[in-house]
Amino acid sequence: MINKEQVICKISSEKIIAIARGIYGEQCINLAKALYDGGISLLEITYDQSNSQSVQETADTIQALNSALGDKMMFGAGTVISAQQVDVAADAGAKFIISPNTDESVIAETIKRGVVSIPGAATPTEILAASRWGADFVKLFPSAQLGFDYIKSIRAPINQVKLLATGGVNLDNIGMFLKLGMVGVGVGGNLCSKKLLAEGRYDEITATAKKFVAALEI
Repeated sequence: MINKEQVICKISSEKIIAIARGIYGEQCINLAKALYDGGISLLEITYDQSNSQSVQETADTIQALNSALGDKMMFGAGTVISAQQVDVAADAGAKFIISPNTDESVIAETIKRGVVSIPGAATPTEILAASRWGADFVKLFPSAQLGFDYIKSIRAPINQVKLLATGGVNLDNIGMFLKLGMVGVGVGGNLCSKKLLAEGRYDEITATAKKFVAALEI
């Protein structure tokens, strides 16, 4: 049984969480296999808040991923905005809960369920509130749009909170985010291409994953 500290350790050491948006079922399993072959073993499956069916689809996909690859990878839920959605994801075997915002009730339910909490924040007030409420990491979102100067400025007084950069992370900027003190990154479309998946070009997804992993060493 994987405990919370093991998940925190894996995120801290591997640094890259791939983000699957609108990718479910068998297609998501194929994506996960391609990412794993490229050296990435953390995958977030997001809820689509505009689609009521997506909550169940996300839960079913997390469950299927755990059955197929749970011994090799760790899976979590993203775009989680309610305590109920935390419960659905946790019941499906999610190891971490990621949100676009800072919501005390979501953080509290995540902690209650023994799952790693990663709320989203953009301001010093939100970052410190999330940390005070017990978040394990805070997702700085949207990182690329906020910019390097902004990140450098907030990292000066707020250097005790473990921040993950998400939003616009690519091969060109990942190194700078880490240099500025981010403990890791979340990468969506630049890594989990729906086009490549639809065309069955899994080897290209694997190749891109390898490039992102290699970029960690620069």
